[in-house]
Amino acid sequence: MGYDIDRFVGYVNEGLLCSICRDVLEDPLQAPCEHAFCTACIHGWLVHHSNCPEDRQMIDVSLLRPLYRYMKNDLNRLQLHCKNREYGCEMVCSLESIDRHERECEYSQIPCSNAGCTVQIERRNLDGHLAVCEYRSRECPNGCGYTILSVEDTQHNCVAELRTELELLRSEMICRVEEAKHEMESRLDSQRRHMVQKESILQNEIEELKSQMSRMMSDVRSLMAAERQHRQELEQAELEKREL
Repeated sequence: MGYDIDRFVGYVNEGLLCSICRDVLEDPLQAPCEHAFCTACIHGWLVHHSNCPEDRQMIDVSLLRPLYRYMKNDLNRLQLHCKNREYGCEMVCSLESIDRHERECEYSQIPCSNAGCTVQIERRNLDGHLAVCEYRSRECPNGCGYTILSVEDTQHNCVAELRTELELLRSEMICRVEEAKHEMESRLDSQRRHMVQKESILQNEIEELKSQMSRMMSDVRSLMAAERQHRQELEQAELEKREL
């Protein structure tokens, strides 16, 4: 749907009206036959038809193009009233800037920002409404530190709330202690397994060293026996030499 033509100041060229809704073009597209439409209007039309609603020439979504630049410029220069005119806004601005103005217009109806509140209020009156809104939140005046809604004032009990928070904190602390306990046990088990593994490796290394030592002692004894044998042979040879 386009912009209501009654919002515009002065004459609006016929070529700037949507051929379907007959309002001023909004987000316009143009067919090859040069008839212009609001994007929403022509897309809705082509769901059930395959021709131009103005001259019945065959068209397809893929053939639609943006409005000619000179027509787009003429469209953007049109002057119109803010949509909040009925609420008191007297702003008149160009079509090109109307969306920006209406997003910030002080007369726009916006929802209350408090959860649970369904009131629609003018932006300029929002602060005043928030100050008295029954869904506004505030800190407990009795000093318990809780944030409460005005509608819950009669049900708020500081002692009960603090007791509930204490129980929650106790439960959370117990959970954290259990988590820390499990984590420490897991670390100890891991370290114990690591120590057992290291002990096994060291034991194997000790056994290997013992085996090497035993072989070395055997070799030493063999060398000593060979040396004695050699010495005896030398002595025998010396005796034979003397006899000769």
